[in-house]
Amino acid sequence: MKIAIMQPTYNPWLGYFDLMDKVDIFVYLDDVKLVKGSWHVRNRIKASNSEMFLTIPINIKTSSKKTLINNAEIKETNWRKKHIKSIEQNYRKSKFYDIVFPFVKKLILNDFNVLGNFNINFIENIKEIIGITTKTIKSSELNVLGQKDERLVKICKKLNANIYLSPQGSAEYIEAKTPGGEFIKNGIKLFYHNYEHPIYNQLYGEFLPYMGIIDLLFNEGFENALEIIRSGRKKDFDYKEFRKIKGIE
Repeated sequence: MKIAIMQPTYNPWLGYFDLMDKVDIFVYLDDVKLVKGSWHVRNRIKASNSEMFLTIPINIKTSSKKTLINNAEIKETNWRKKHIKSIEQNYRKSKFYDIVFPFVKKLILNDFNVLGNFNINFIENIKEIIGITTKTIKSSELNVLGQKDERLVKICKKLNANIYLSPQGSAEYIEAKTPGGEFIKNGIKLFYHNYEHPIYNQLYGEFLPYMGIIDLLFNEGFENALEIIRSGRKKDFDYKEFRKIKGIE
């Protein structure tokens, strides 16, 4: 059983969906601290003159309780209309605008006022329409405590997973003390996701990678999206190979 664990972000990039597509179970790590100004609340679309960030405003709680992704309240200004307007202006000339725009508009205008639920609903609807069949679950439903890779290992055990596919960014804390961190200590095989961003048809001249997933949908459509996403995947690194490549002693 192979799993991956990621925080639910807004309009994730292609690699997020490839990671999800490569595992048996994908866990949304939704009960961790919200990081203001992070991918939790914003991502990029391609505009006529460069890239543009779309950001969801949050009501940061003033109480001593830390704001988690799954309890972060969305500030209901007119941000939804602004995002829709920006998307409409920048993608109305895209090949698949007529079918993708109503879909994206509906995702943004949903009734969710908590960030975690909003992002997960956004991701799940895109996951389904492009054909990813991976089972998903929220970490908040698992009742597993702990910090960093210790908690990730506990989630693996809870789900009977013997292989963990990690985003490369998590190596900073997984590999901090011992090779493979808590995973190897607990007999769980550890691999790092290896992904090379594919090039696809895109508006406005030179190709810009790392846009949010909706850029791909507008330019290539629902039916072609998963094939393009998968075209960027490479052989994943086991932790020893990854440490060697990154020069981790």
